[in-house]
Amino acid sequence: MKNKFLIFCIPIALLLGCVNSPSKTYLFIGSFTEGRPASGIHVYEFDVSSGAFELLYIQPNTINPSFLKISNDGSYLYSVLESQLPTNGKVAAFAIDSLSGNLNLLNIHDSGGRNPAHLSINEVGDCLINSNYTDAGISVFKIGNDGMLREQHQLIRFKDSGVIKGRQDAAHIHSTNFSPDGNFLFAQDLGADKIRGFKVKSHSQKGLTLEDNGFTTTKPGSGPRHFTFHPNGEFGYSIGELNGTINAYKYAKGNLHFIQDYPSYRSKQDTYRASDIHISPDGLFLYASNRGPNEDSIVIFSIDVLSGQLSLVGHEPTYGEHPRNFCISPSGNFLLVANQFTNNVVIFQRNKKTGKLTKLPKELNVENPSSLQMYDYRID
Repeated sequence: MKNKFLIFCIPIALLLGCVNSPSKTYLFIGSFTEGRPASGIHVYEFDVSSGAFELLYIQPNTINPSFLKISNDGSYLYSVLESQLPTNGKVAAFAIDSLSGNLNLLNIHDSGGRNPAHLSINEVGDCLINSNYTDAGISVFKIGNDGMLREQHQLIRFKDSGVIKGRQDAAHIHSTNFSPDGNFLFAQDLGADKIRGFKVKSHSQKGLTLEDNGFTTTKPGSGPRHFTFHPNGEFGYSIGELNGTINAYKYAKGNLHFIQDYPSYRSKQDTYRASDIHISPDGLFLYASNRGPNEDSIVIFSIDVLSGQLSLVGHEPTYGEHPRNFCISPSGNFLLVANQFTNNVVIFQRNKKTGKLTKLPKELNVENPSSLQMYDYRID
């Protein structure tokens, strides 16, 4: 009887060991390099118990790697390059050494237009979508089994405009998001006040293709910039850069149905520069960043998971200027903000029950930080 008990316990112990196996968290920071080759990507190990950090690697000779995206399995890092320059930008693929944090450049392709601003990856992990801002367009790349990008096999361009002169004289695709079911793609057109929808067609040898599926119109002058879907797959939220407003939507079968809008800023502004938007891993809280000119803050909302409606929790200053991008750690315990104009990344402890943020004493000093990505790597 005793031996049988021991035999039964061994696989349970092994299972528990696998479930509770140690891990380490890496933080990847992309930045603007003022248009010249420089150390634009930094990799840190992040201590999830204390919020401390250690620099592991710096990628040299990169030009404006202003937006980063990690592959779904954490093996590869993708970056836009040469954004905000008068010539076509690039998209690069790097292999990630999960033991050291080092990056190895795999290949680079033309983005198909000026100012690539955002990257998204489908759930299967074999397709990357690039958003070109200045030459408004979406370029589609297949990701090989080796993590390398194949030549773009689809480039969709847009001609449109909005009501704000100087900012909406032409279409500007700022970001894209795959729907929770993976069957659709949504593109935020800041220049035309539209969320453009696309049907994801079946995969071919080259990769998936996109087919026009109409658009959702936002308020004139809102300038939709970034978007996030709720973890339950039923709701989506867009942030308008130009009117500082968050729109809540009900998602169903490729369509976005407007629920309500909410001010992102604490008070009314003459000019709005709302930026990024994310939802906590548990789906209970939504956060968005406001980039001045009179308020640099993170707004916090609680989410009604049944209706998708938001309730204001409060605003937290970012302790820096121009919070272009922020991220929530995989555990949900921390929120990190990249303040581009003050060259600092601020770390907040996040209260999972209230959603509120508490600034930690230490911060990272990085030149012009603009994009943050985090990933948990299991230690075997």
